[in-house]
Amino acid sequence: MSTTVSNRTSWPISTWLSVVSLTFGSFALISSELLPMAVLTPMAADLGISEGAAGQAVTLTALFAGIAAPTVALVIGRLDRKLINLVLCALVIASNVTVAFTSDYVALLAARMLLGIAIGGFFALAGATIVRLVTMEDMGKGMSIVFMGLSAGLVVAPALATLIGEAFGWRTAFLAAAACGLVALLLQAVCLPSVPATSATSLSRLFGLLKRRPVRVGLVAGLLFFGGEVSGFTFMRPHLETNGGLSATSIAPVLLVLGLASLLGSAVAGVFADRVLRTGFGVTFVMLAIATVGLLVLSNVYGAVFVFAAAWGIAIGAGPVMTQTWMGRAAPDELEGVGGLFLAVIQLGVTLGAIAGGVAVDLIGTSASLYVTGICAALAAVLIATQRAPDGEPRNAASAAAFAQ
Repeated sequence: MSTTVSNRTSWPISTWLSVVSLTFGSFALISSELLPMAVLTPMAADLGISEGAAGQAVTLTALFAGIAAPTVALVIGRLDRKLINLVLCALVIASNVTVAFTSDYVALLAARMLLGIAIGGFFALAGATIVRLVTMEDMGKGMSIVFMGLSAGLVVAPALATLIGEAFGWRTAFLAAAACGLVALLLQAVCLPSVPATSATSLSRLFGLLKRRPVRVGLVAGLLFFGGEVSGFTFMRPHLETNGGLSATSIAPVLLVLGLASLLGSAVAGVFADRVLRTGFGVTFVMLAIATVGLLVLSNVYGAVFVFAAAWGIAIGAGPVMTQTWMGRAAPDELEGVGGLFLAVIQLGVTLGAIAGGVAVDLIGTSASLYVTGICAALAAVLIATQRAPDGEPRNAASAAAFAQ
């Protein structure tokens, strides 16, 4: 690989720019995905649909992201991955522009399907692209930078979209998201080098990944992490209101701290993922479990809520970086295939976590969803503690030769 960089040396400026261009891509994607949640009420009113129907714009995007994740690598063959990334950025732009100008609900849903394909494709290919840019030894560092865009989108996008929607209308918010996609496209066109495929993924090779124990471990750990995270986060505000006695005004700073801490978690996770992957992964789950218990037990102590919310945020920011690095090292010769499985598991975890949290809250009470988070985190910590970290070496000589190109 002509663009490889040793783990013990600094990256050249060209490598930094190429990785950062992908960070802007992840920011544009997550901002676009969450945007309907910030402008749901005016969007529904303008289109003459219910808020529940408008909310399906998010659900459909997640569904198609989950479908596209393992599928994209199967259909793109040996096409240059830079070209694929540019096409995915173009889909983000097309999706947001269509939503901004359409008055037809079906057209809106179709546009959101395109966004789902872009999300699934981008994150399925992200690990393989990063490794081609910086080498396997620096995969965690590279992924942490890319996922900082995702964390920043989670923190900034909903609030900013709400402000834009209030000031200029909900359609302008979608045009702003399209502009973010355009910035990502231009940066990747200029900064991202050619990333030729080393091999094409096949269906048999995709299913063959499930025979590898480290891959199965990573998928289960990812399912537990994302399912537990979504369960707790979805119902955290009702828990703090009901059991902590906090007002909406008091909860807003807590959620802001949590979001900023997740950005920090994404930023620092790469160092641990590259150097002590198994320990860092396990500590992430232990921190999430302890923070969840703290939020359950001390929800009526405002200072403690801030501390545990910050710890919770660091853990959920570090988790995706740790999980994708684990998956990449579990199958370094099938990075695109394993990336697709990883994102499919994320979407499944999000779906199951939301369902489990909702059922638990209905049956037991507002704190029940955090119990789901704590149990999932504890199980994942035990799972990682009983495994060996994957070594990141290709399985055979042919794979090793292709991987080294």
